[in-house]
Amino acid sequence: MTQDYDFENYLQKALSNSISSSNPSEEAKDRARKLSSSYYGDLKEKLLTEYEGKSLKDVMDCRECSTSYGDVLKITKTERTDFSIEDNNFRNQINHNLKLLPKIGPKTEQNLKNLGFETIESLMNHDMYCDLAAKFLDRIDGLSYCEIMDLLDTNRYTRECRYNILKSISMTDVENFKFMDIETKGLSNVPIILIGVAEIKGDKIIASQYFLRDYAEEASIIDAYLAHLDEDSVHVTFNGKTFDVPFIKNRCRYNRIDADLDLAHLDLMYFAKSLWGEQLPNCQLQTIEREMFGIEREGDVPGQYIPGYWDTYLQKDNIGPVVPIIEHNAQDIISLASFLDKMYRDVN
Repeated sequence: MTQDYDFENYLQKALSNSISSSNPSEEAKDRARKLSSSYYGDLKEKLLTEYEGKSLKDVMDCRECSTSYGDVLKITKTERTDFSIEDNNFRNQINHNLKLLPKIGPKTEQNLKNLGFETIESLMNHDMYCDLAAKFLDRIDGLSYCEIMDLLDTNRYTRECRYNILKSISMTDVENFKFMDIETKGLSNVPIILIGVAEIKGDKIIASQYFLRDYAEEASIIDAYLAHLDEDSVHVTFNGKTFDVPFIKNRCRYNRIDADLDLAHLDLMYFAKSLWGEQLPNCQLQTIEREMFGIEREGDVPGQYIPGYWDTYLQKDNIGPVVPIIEHNAQDIISLASFLDKMYRDVN
């Protein structure tokens, strides 16, 4: 009897989460409203009224800064963070990964370890692999972190092998991580309207955002972002290998900006699917925030509405429609730091 009652309650709750149910829950109604274009049209009008006559400097920490291409508006947000990458002695783990040598796969590695060759260093005494081991050990200390990531990326025999890329982040300084996300006017061959980059500085994470006030400033916001990068920088993104970095490269070419964006890159979307995919309804960034970190966004604007909101800002000279876009972008890049911190702990 109790089991039947529990099942009936479960069924009623499940049905109430559907808008097509005879008695949908308030949560289902709210979700349905937010899937409606009229909802975001109403939200835009509300924002226009709320921010009428205000500037971004009135509501955010903003200042103008100079670039080689002109002035740009920089928006800054600072939060405390517990981000920490504890030493996992990854260099020793590299020494135990015989598969990093050419011609050695999982089966050969196991055979060699059965014979007592536990490390690449020990293969210096192996008749067949001694030269390969010597060459590897001679060059490994001279490799940049980007080159080490590339080496690990070619060694993806198993899921654990792929996790070595996450484990390897102990080999670089946390201040090299550039948690990055862009907002654009569309999916290709259109301007970038916002670039955000967050960096770890001690016990703080500092988000710097460069906002496109008009079309003429695109080169300036790109140049301002590039000023955060050097040869040791590591891009940390969510789908950035496929979208953000190629998009910036394309806009650099359009604006005739000479930039090297072929840096070490951690695209956390792939690791999220592998580590957490079975626990989540999907692996979208905001789903991970909600389910894994308890972050529930309010007043967020989905990506498909962002171009129209920015157009309205430009046409009406009213910051209202772009305020949630800037807040959305800041939350994205700050969340990436939390994702990476948890992923590192999970794989170690």
